Amino acid sequence: MSFKILPDETLEDLQVKGLFILQKKDTFRFGMDAVLLSSFAATGRGRKVLDLGTGTGIIPILMAARYEAEKIVGIELQPDISDMAKRSVEGNGLEDRIEIIQGDLKNYRDYFNPNSFDVVVSNPPYMKAGSGFLNPQQGKAISRHEIHCTLEDVVKCADTALKHGGELYMVHRPERLVDVLTSMRNERLEPKVLRFVCPKPGTAPNLFLIKGIKNANPGLRILSDLIIYEDNGNYTEELKAIYNTL
Repeated sequence: MSFKILPDETLEDLQVKGLFILQKKDTFRFGMDAVLLSSFAATGRGRKVLDLGTGTGIIPILMAARYEAEKIVGIELQPDISDMAKRSVEGNGLEDRIEIIQGDLKNYRDYFNPNSFDVVVSNPPYMKAGSGFLNPQQGKAISRHEIHCTLEDVVKCADTALKHGGELYMVHRPERLVDVLTSMRNERLEPKVLRFVCPKPGTAPNLFLIKGIKNANPGLRILSDLIIYEDNGNYTEELKAIYNTL
């Protein structure tokens, strides 16, 4: 490889179209929620996408593999993680389609014009500041807790970024569902599609995927649950299909 890999980083083969991603050995690494969100946030040719809190850049890279969006922009606060995401984009030769911005999404007006994106995606910190165990590793803490941005910050930024009729796609935890629905409606991002993600048949969900549309009329459609594992521990056919479409 002709690009830089730091000693505390690993190179992960995404096993799709020859793409890879750099990740830190000792900090937050992408999980299945990013894969599910990139599949859920289906988008068409020529559209402009914004990923809020892009982290390693995994969602822009997966969406570039799945869809023919014209431009995908990712904003990441942490300088070292942002730099790593930029190197992953460059190493994959995706600079013409993906742009990584190092910055605070709360200062969104410094980075883009209002009403300029067709789609916003976000895998935000799940836990409120002051709740749960705060990991002493700063990168993991920032990724998991609302330390530098809240759910409301993310949704407000999405509302400003989206065009009329634009779409917000988010993954979050069920215990925050009411917070998510309330924040979206407060910012004119009407919740339109909701899908719960369950580990196995008959178990309670541990994630949900949601789609909102800017300035849409009320009316929420709830899809059948997405099941990850069969009772025998194998991936379900639907989950296999999600990975196979990469």
